[in-house]
Amino acid sequence: MSPIILFSFVIGYFLILLTVAWFTSRGSDNESFFIGNKKSNWMLVAFGMIGTSLSGVTFVSVPGGVGSGNFFYFQIVLGYLLGYLVIAFVLLPLYYRLNVTSIYSYLEQRFGVEAHKVGASFFILSRVVGATARLYLVINILQIFILNKLGIPFVVTTFVILLMILLYTFEGGVKTIIYTDTLQTSGMLLGLVVCIFVIIKSLGTDFSGALSMLNDKGYTQIFNTDIKAGSFFMKHILGGMFIAIAMTGLDQEMMQKNISVKNLKDSQKNMMSFTAVLMVVNFLFLFLGGILYLYAQKMNIQAAPDDLFPTIALSDAFSGTIGVLFIIALISALFPSVDGAITSLTSCFCIDIININKTNDDESVKKNKRLKVHLAFAVLFFLLVLVFKAINDKLIIDFILKFAGITYGPLLGLFAFGILTKKTIKKEWIWTVCIFAPALVLGLDILSSPEWYEKKLHLTLGLNEISNTIFNGYKIGNELILINGLVTFLGLSIITNKSQKAST
Repeated sequence: MSPIILFSFVIGYFLILLTVAWFTSRGSDNESFFIGNKKSNWMLVAFGMIGTSLSGVTFVSVPGGVGSGNFFYFQIVLGYLLGYLVIAFVLLPLYYRLNVTSIYSYLEQRFGVEAHKVGASFFILSRVVGATARLYLVINILQIFILNKLGIPFVVTTFVILLMILLYTFEGGVKTIIYTDTLQTSGMLLGLVVCIFVIIKSLGTDFSGALSMLNDKGYTQIFNTDIKAGSFFMKHILGGMFIAIAMTGLDQEMMQKNISVKNLKDSQKNMMSFTAVLMVVNFLFLFLGGILYLYAQKMNIQAAPDDLFPTIALSDAFSGTIGVLFIIALISALFPSVDGAITSLTSCFCIDIININKTNDDESVKKNKRLKVHLAFAVLFFLLVLVFKAINDKLIIDFILKFAGITYGPLLGLFAFGILTKKTIKKEWIWTVCIFAPALVLGLDILSSPEWYEKKLHLTLGLNEISNTIFNGYKIGNELILINGLVTFLGLSIITNKSQKAST
């Protein structure tokens, strides 16, 4: 299909989003932007959160990873289920009881201002890098398969897409995103289902037949029983559980939407409904990955894992319909993960760093500050996407999970220490502990898997022999975040005030 036609669908899709934003942002104020006036419909929040959780990375990298990792990713999804139960019945009751706008306000109430700043800073660091990595992946696909053919430079593509997102989130914030995420999740799931149907049909079989073919190839293997492997099932399940707790339950972007629901009961219904649907959708993405590899083998198609889906969907072998659906589904996966990130980062910086809600400024002054912060984060996203373009990495989901394990570990340790103990800490040492813990764990991970870092950083570390001596072939996997959280927890135990207990 002509790239001009495909690009016109992208523009048309954005205009629909802009229209929705115009209707939903009328009469918005700072409370609308930050928490949607606590009037969000829980069903819309649950459905929209699916798109936010999956993103363009899931849409492209999870299917692409089936070729080398079978269905091992579903072990992580099983861990997510356990993590979401903790969020629904431990963290959400805490947030509603304290009536927070930013979840990191809990850390201030529990440990003081420094802990509040630490939690917010680690969230900002992790979300900025993770969201821009996801953004880069999708923009790069659009660039390769559409915009290069139109002679549009990557830098222009990035600028225009971020401008689009900025335009429809600038006023409404969470109030708008609840509705746009619902629309975008619908587009993504429609594209997923139709693409599966078309690929199965092209293989000359049905769903059960395709599943049988995948089983014969070994792609449907879910559990890895090799204890030394990074994808060993206990590592993935435990890692997935704590990734879910940290990247959803301790993440301002995801919780900002949950606490915008009017009461705890509805917020818990939202979380459990979201969990059930997410399990099914992730399985469908893995199934899609499997049949894409079957089709690629049948047609002798060679492509990098992250390029496999777009290469097949936009090939001449299919009608233009699947190409249009792929593009719509891809940008439907892109926008929820970026619009929510910029909005939550704006909220976090305004509330947790510059304390906009504690000043006596006029409401118009506060709004002006918030708009400037929102714009600043959009500019930062633009610059970091260009950095990822220069690095030009592949299978970016590995990087995102690794980076999350490093940066969310201190948050996991802080919240766990606050909830599970009554101890207070020496505030002047909190930054030291929360920087030392991820630095130590990063060093351990490099020693465990030097080849991963050599590949990603294009360096020769020469640590293979040391790694084999210390770890004997053991690879740290997604349990990285758990180790990080435990080290932070132990560090906080060392700096406690022995004679004092928290009053909350």
